[in-house]
Amino acid sequence: MSKDPQGGGTNADGSHNARYCSYCYQSGAFTFNGSVGEFQEFCRQKMIESGHSKFLAWLFTRGMKRLERWKSEKRGGG
Repeated sequence: MSKDPQGGGTNADGSHNARYCSYCYQSGAFTFNGSVGEFQEFCRQKMIESGHSKFLAWLFTRGMKRLERWKSEKRGGG
């Protein structure tokens, strides 16, 4: 979250949410509606565009499926 310009996302009531970044979570909803694989690829491409190497982009996104947001999706929780 230290790299997030807003320091985290926002809940539906406008309060700060430190669990998810402002790129991913705004006004109490996730901003990306695809699968975890699609989200990983989206993030990899954004990192590469920002000047990170392909290896670092892969390394930093490979664990996304273990994040709470995607765990709940696997269980069907949304």
